[in-house]
Amino acid sequence: MTIQIIIDGGADVPSSFIDQHNIKVVPLNLHFGEEQFKTGVDLDLADFYRKLKAADELPRSSSPSPNDFYEAYKSVDPDTPILNLALTQGLSSTYEHAEMGKQMLLEEEPDRQIAVLNTKTASCGLALLTDDAVKRIEEGMSFEELVPYMEERSEKATTLFVLKTLENVIKGGRLDRVKGTIAKTLNIKLLMKATEVVGDIDVTEKVRGNKKAVRRLVEQIGEYTSDFEDKVIAISHCNDEKNAQDLRDRIKAAYPFKDSILTEMGPLISTYSGEGGLVVAFYKD
Repeated sequence: MTIQIIIDGGADVPSSFIDQHNIKVVPLNLHFGEEQFKTGVDLDLADFYRKLKAADELPRSSSPSPNDFYEAYKSVDPDTPILNLALTQGLSSTYEHAEMGKQMLLEEEPDRQIAVLNTKTASCGLALLTDDAVKRIEEGMSFEELVPYMEERSEKATTLFVLKTLENVIKGGRLDRVKGTIAKTLNIKLLMKATEVVGDIDVTEKVRGNKKAVRRLVEQIGEYTSDFEDKVIAISHCNDEKNAQDLRDRIKAAYPFKDSILTEMGPLISTYSGEGGLVVAFYKD
């Protein structure tokens, strides 16, 4: 491709798409006790789920180092512009480290063209943006045109979550244990959204029962957009492909999206969503 796209371990993009379009991935780090793993490199999903179920505490995550990004940038042909679509700054220092790695390389090679975007999204939200960027590059959009276009697209990207289990948000300290126990007893499901200002995660609604939660998730899509014909819906799941496919079918029955992307969450997002978690991403009007 005429422009190199770089993403990180917070992006859940189908591996076939990554391979087809030569996208570079800078992995994040997961720490199980004293053990450290790089997502997608020395920890596959099967091993991740096995270790997660056996662990008393959630693994800690850490962003790639500035040098990790420096090495990724440096591996790209100097004449090829680079677009880095970074995990939301609201959840991680990944964006800041990507910027630091960029400055490290520009000190050596000041003529490099590198743009780092705080996408304000994660998981399949980054799959949505990556798919969009690839299409624009294939259409012949220049780097100077692509960067502001993707900045605008990042502002339009809407990311919604529904959690089937509260175990991980309780373990991770994102939900008070007493409130979490009550919510589990009452079969409460959390509907969540990536915020528009900084891209962190807010609880938007609490719904009793998984079926009602999924139904409400589908309804929410129509509250953000009424123009579907030229839009793509992206869906990611945590070890629950059947329910993700069912969700895609429900969405397609309700709204005439042009196309869809279905992908599995990587270890980073799965750590917080818990098994059965679902994420949808699309562009609001």
